[in-house]
Amino acid sequence: MGKDQREIARKLRILHHAEETGHVAKTCRYFGIGRSSFYRWREAYRKDGEAGLVNRPPIPKWHANRTPVAIEEKVLHLRSKYHLGPMRIVWYLARYHGINLSDATVSRILKRHGVNRLPRGTRLRKVHTKRYNKQVPGHHIQMDVKFLTFKGSGGEKIRRFQFTAIDDATRVRALKIYDKHTQASAIDFVDHVIESFPFRIQEIRTDNGHEFQAKFHWHVEDKGIRHAYIRRGTPQLNGKVERSHRSDSQEFYQLLSYKGDIDLAAKLDEWERFYNFARPHGAFNGKTPYEVLREKL
Repeated sequence: MGKDQREIARKLRILHHAEETGHVAKTCRYFGIGRSSFYRWREAYRKDGEAGLVNRPPIPKWHANRTPVAIEEKVLHLRSKYHLGPMRIVWYLARYHGINLSDATVSRILKRHGVNRLPRGTRLRKVHTKRYNKQVPGHHIQMDVKFLTFKGSGGEKIRRFQFTAIDDATRVRALKIYDKHTQASAIDFVDHVIESFPFRIQEIRTDNGHEFQAKFHWHVEDKGIRHAYIRRGTPQLNGKVERSHRSDSQEFYQLLSYKGDIDLAAKLDEWERFYNFARPHGAFNGKTPYEVLREKL
């Protein structure tokens, strides 16, 4: 006799005993069960016969204080699509959906669904340098190059170079992809930055890479903009552009499938707009770069 059959037989003995004695309370005391269980079994037996006496696994109840499913789905979507951390998810939900959650609640949701750790070891690294901010937009622009490697349709490696400029005061960025890592590319990019940024640029700071040497330097100076080099071996002096490249890797390139340069340029343009106009920024307590820009202007 199987486990279910033994359980059915036991419950039938109890039901028949109560029917024979006509006393439910004494039957329950005799068999050591609660009356609520007895009445539940009797109702199930009357409705479904012996099949109603089979033990069923308990149905998990949704805790009264647990976050609704629809909100959990929004949290998981932001995590999977943009790889945002808990605090940035809190800001994003409050800003664009009017949903107020704590970062602890978001962390529990991520842990419950097994996505509390980002892929490829993208856990944040602490940099022990003092944070500083210029107060005037355009006073100090950091510029650098991010090296990219994609796989072509035939499996071949494709090298591309993302030139990046970021305003120190507001974190407003300009991005552009080039197939060559040269001074000509850097000169074209700085002209693009001057045209794109809605404020006058006073200084551009770069590392000592070959793309930022004499031709680039004097092109920038001829535009009436000061060009300064950071000291060798001190990338933290251009820390904001370095940090923004880490966001590019975690929130954009990890989700990207290379389908050609035209598609890449279009997607990068969309990512630039999202970064500037929609992405909550940790340095500004969830405000976007363009919100900070409007405040400072």
